[in-house]
Amino acid sequence: MEHFIKLEKIAQYNKLKDVETQHPLISVFDNGKTKALPNHTRMHFGFYGIFLKAGNCGELKYGRNNYDYDDGTLVFVGPGQVLEVNNPENYQPTGYALLFHPDLIKGTSLAKNMSQYSFFSYDSHEALHLSLKEQQIIKDLFHKLEYELSQSIDKHSKSIISNNIELLLNYCVRFYDRQFITRENINTDVLSKFENLLNDYFSSQNPQDSGLPSVGYFAERLHLSPNYFGDLIKKETGKSPQELIQLKLINLAKERIFDTDKSISQIAFELGFKYPQHFNRMFKKNTGYTPVEYRSLN
Repeated sequence: MEHFIKLEKIAQYNKLKDVETQHPLISVFDNGKTKALPNHTRMHFGFYGIFLKAGNCGELKYGRNNYDYDDGTLVFVGPGQVLEVNNPENYQPTGYALLFHPDLIKGTSLAKNMSQYSFFSYDSHEALHLSLKEQQIIKDLFHKLEYELSQSIDKHSKSIISNNIELLLNYCVRFYDRQFITRENINTDVLSKFENLLNDYFSSQNPQDSGLPSVGYFAERLHLSPNYFGDLIKKETGKSPQELIQLKLINLAKERIFDTDKSISQIAFELGFKYPQHFNRMFKKNTGYTPVEYRSLN
C-alpha cells in the first residue's frame, strides 16, 4: 500500500532517515550512514533537497519518470515537488544529502538569486551527471557545510552557510553548462524536433482552435520540463523558446500580410491571436511598423 507523507520541516525528513537534527532549517549527512526511506511512499517536499548519489541508489520517481541514477548523479528537489520511493529489498542508501528550508536563506543574496537555479524544476531524466573531479568539488562543499553545522551557531553562521550553498549551486550551473555541451548531439536533435513541431503547429488548424502555443506545449511533446527545455534551447541558439516562437510568428505574418484578399484581422486570427490589437502591437514592436503600414510599404 502506498503512503503519502507531507514534509514541511527538515526534522521530519531526518526522522525518516534516523539522522540527528543539528539545525531546524538545514541538514547535511552521509546517506551511507542512514536507513532507507519507507518503501512505496510518496513525499511532498516543503524545502530544497540536493542528493549526490553513488552506485545503485534504488528508484525514485518524479511525475511519470524514474530518476536516472548512474554513479555520480546529482538530483535536485524544490518545495512543492512530490517524489515517489520504490527501493529493492535490503536496499542501503549511498552518497550525500543536503536539505535546506527557504526560511534559512531569507534576507540573503542566495534568496534573491534562487529563481536563476532553474534545475530545481527539471524533470527526473534531466538530472546532473558528474565526473569524478566534479563529484569531489561537490563533496568538499558538503563537508564544509557539515563542519559549519558542527560548530556553535554565531552571528556569522547564516552568511557562511548560505554562501557555501550558493557556491555549490553556482558550480552546478557550470556543470550543467558542461552537460549541455557534452550532449550536443542530443540537444541538436531536440532543437530540430522543436523546429518541426513549430512548423507543424502553424501549418495546422491549431492556431485557430487553440490559439498561440506556449513553451510548455512544446516541452511536453519533447518529454522535457519547461525549464530544462528553455535552458537547452537558450544554450543552443542564444534565444529563449518564447523568442523563437515570436520570431516564427513575425516571419509568417510578414508573408501572409502580402495576401491582400485577407484582412489584417483574418491573418491575426489564423496565426492564433484572439484579438487583432494584440497582433498589431506585437508586429509593430518587432518591425517598427503596423501590419497596415507594412503592407503599404511593400
